[in-house]
Amino acid sequence: MPIKIQSDLPVKEILEKENIFVMDEHRAMHQDIRPIQILILNLMPLKEETELQLLRSLSNTPLQVDVTFMKVSSHESKNTSLSHLNKFYQTFDELKEQKFDGMIVTGAPVEKMEFEEVDYWDEMTKIMDWSQQNVTSTIFLCWGAQAALYYFYGLPKVQLDKKLFGLFWHRVKNRKIPLVRGFDDVFLAPHSRHTDVPIDKIHACEALTVLAESEEAGIFMAMAREGRQIFVMGHPEYDRVTLDTEYKRDLSKGLPIDIPKNYYEDDNPDNKPDLKWRATANNLYTNWLNYYVYQSTPFDLYGTPF
Repeated sequence: MPIKIQSDLPVKEILEKENIFVMDEHRAMHQDIRPIQILILNLMPLKEETELQLLRSLSNTPLQVDVTFMKVSSHESKNTSLSHLNKFYQTFDELKEQKFDGMIVTGAPVEKMEFEEVDYWDEMTKIMDWSQQNVTSTIFLCWGAQAALYYFYGLPKVQLDKKLFGLFWHRVKNRKIPLVRGFDDVFLAPHSRHTDVPIDKIHACEALTVLAESEEAGIFMAMAREGRQIFVMGHPEYDRVTLDTEYKRDLSKGLPIDIPKNYYEDDNPDNKPDLKWRATANNLYTNWLNYYVYQSTPFDLYGTPF
């Protein structure tokens, strides 16, 4: 799948070296099909790393995807350069008059705080409200999923006794739902979080359909509004070394952290981790783009009401 991004976005060179088809603005303008407009609200501190992970995940269908990055204006990023943000990101005020086929809301390292204590919570709620009328389908990841479940369905998060960290086995539920089409019955996926939305609360919410869950890690994926809202509690977009980097970072800070589960061979951090979840992640995003974005979005985003 060609991804259209700005020709000078730093991750473009990395994607091309990985043999991922990246299309610049000039070539994209000469395509006859209507491109799919995807908005990514990137709340992660290392934004360029998250850009690369998500663009990899969106790179496996024949659809042309035009990606726009959004930042919150009520929070100052300390880990990404201002020049990068000014060049490649837009604010909600700059984008709120537009409509998008799909949207991804990332996680954020604020999960130990109450939602209302997060400095951009008011802006976040405005964006979530706006998405209901201006986006065909939205994927909420990790903290983003917890925030959306709390805001839309009143489901609170709870603190875990220790960080849920590593690769965990999940079992597919509701296999007839297109979002899990092609999934193995059981699959591994990464989690890295200190909080959770209790599995019994999600099952008890009639608006939600559970698509995959784990005996150890709880809900992995659920959806509402026939796929217009998708909640992914883990991090399928993580690359091979993300958990390794987080583990060694926490160790260096003297933080309590267990070896990520099911990650290193023989649980030895000196061993290079195997990539065991990429196919599942690719399948997830391909199904989302095809069945919940491309097949559902109006051809004229601005002429058809949501």
